[in-house]
Amino acid sequence: MKRTITRGAASAAVVAVALTASGCAGATGADSSDSPSATGRLAVAYEGGIAVLDPATLEVVDQFDSEEFTRLNSAGDGRNVMVTMSEGFQVLDTSTPELTDLVFDAVTPGHVVPHGSTTALYDDGTGDTTIYDTEALDSTSGELPETRGVPAEAAHHGVSVQLTDGTLLTTIGDEESRSGARALDPEGEELARSEDCPSIHGEGTAADEVVVFGCEDGALLYHDGAFEKLDADEEYGRMGNAYVSATSPIVVGDYKDDPDAEGYLLDQVVLIDTAGHTYEKVELPDGIEYTYRDVIRGPGENAYILSTDGAIHVLDPDTGEITDAIDVIDPWEGPGEWQEPHPTLVGTGDTAYVTEPAKNTVHAVDLTTGEVTASVELEAAPNEIAVASE
Repeated sequence: MKRTITRGAASAAVVAVALTASGCAGATGADSSDSPSATGRLAVAYEGGIAVLDPATLEVVDQFDSEEFTRLNSAGDGRNVMVTMSEGFQVLDTSTPELTDLVFDAVTPGHVVPHGSTTALYDDGTGDTTIYDTEALDSTSGELPETRGVPAEAAHHGVSVQLTDGTLLTTIGDEESRSGARALDPEGEELARSEDCPSIHGEGTAADEVVVFGCEDGALLYHDGAFEKLDADEEYGRMGNAYVSATSPIVVGDYKDDPDAEGYLLDQVVLIDTAGHTYEKVELPDGIEYTYRDVIRGPGENAYILSTDGAIHVLDPDTGEITDAIDVIDPWEGPGEWQEPHPTLVGTGDTAYVTEPAKNTVHAVDLTTGEVTASVELEAAPNEIAVASE
């Protein structure tokens, strides 16, 4: 079934915002003390700048200059967003709001993974991991929190996550290839290792703190102090990103089984049952294609997939069936390069946020009703987007 959304409220809420070349702080001037949304705001990156939006109305609260292309990640504290700059991970306080002078140094800042009470920052330029207590980051103090550094065996594009017992899972690789992951205790001693995950990429933590990594021939799980490999049916069956819920044992992964396929659009997913130790490829119905930016988990533990037909398709992870669809934006084509602005889906609670770069617009969607509750039109194409959520 395809739902017809209500656009009246959204049309009334469209706001034209001038993102001028100066992009200086305070340009739109909303005082956070007067705002009903003092935390949990939305950050949207565009070429050369970042806008902070109210999550309910999508009103632009403030905007800031940045580098030409920046990536945004929630710091996991409900307030701050990490901005990948050339110097490292720069802290964007979405509550004040302020693009602060606080920077966690990194040669090539990469993945940011909040989990439990800690946040792990991964430096692709060194392979090293920086860990801090999530709630210790006080962006108003002018000082960074105390951190712990964990060196890598070699620099590579990777990721780390610290579990609640202090175990650090971090990827293995070098500048030319990646092969797996290892588990380290808080003192840095190796507890377990697997090098049975070629081209390891991405991570996600499912129910019972089972961690999954994607491989080009399946997936690598870590649970009960050991690694477990789940093999794809094909020799090449690449999972690059894991879409998880902390209360569901089912992981939804993006999936590609043709190493020669051009472009970034995908039309399959993989379902991993971390409790049943199964790995299943699912072909999506004709017309549903997406990129790595277009899948989230939401209400009912479902997966929500923003497709090139402009709709958010609802997938039941237990069955692999598409159960509903919500029309949101116009049909779109995949990007020529992954960094190029293309429709992106992020979410928190029952709300999804969808970018529509072709119209310089961001939409808020209630996933339980299918209603677009707000929209904002910017004067630049939105690219990266992040919610400052816990």
